[in-house]
Amino acid sequence: MTPSFTVTLDEINTMDKTAFIAALGGIFEHSPWVAEGAYRHIPFRSVEELHKTMLDTACRAERGQVAALLSAHPDLATRLQVTPLSAAEQRGAGLDRLTPEEFTLLNELNRKYADKFKFPFILAVRGKTKDEVIEAIGKRVHRSRDEEWAQAQAEIGHITGFRLRDLVREG
Repeated sequence: MTPSFTVTLDEINTMDKTAFIAALGGIFEHSPWVAEGAYRHIPFRSVEELHKTMLDTACRAERGQVAALLSAHPDLATRLQVTPLSAAEQRGAGLDRLTPEEFTLLNELNRKYADKFKFPFILAVRGKTKDEVIEAIGKRVHRSRDEEWAQAQAEIGHITGFRLRDLVREG
């Protein structure tokens, strides 16, 4: 998935706070506060350093804020409105082409997962097939809340790493 525009790291490093948040506020699903928190660490020597700073900002936030970030993610293969980034990522995994049976199964697993963990199933779907997604949720729904809390944050790290590397070029 390629964003409609890209920006260089040098441009990121010269942005004021408003422009920085406008450019990077969508990297973490419905959570521009992550970009806002990372801004105070400008300048960044690499896209990886920028990503690590953003991820640290997200994961070290107050637990309720982290829970809100987890809850901001859409259910996979939902027919509801999702952000353009999420929609493109899900299309890439074939989640827009589920059979009726697969759609029903994934919705049931999403519901069971959300009921158990109180946040939606989060998976970096880039490079995965719909079968791999269904297999992953089928396994992870049986894990503990602590395991899934940590796994969800790790998956957000993968998702946002992809998004940031798509958007920001070194140089």
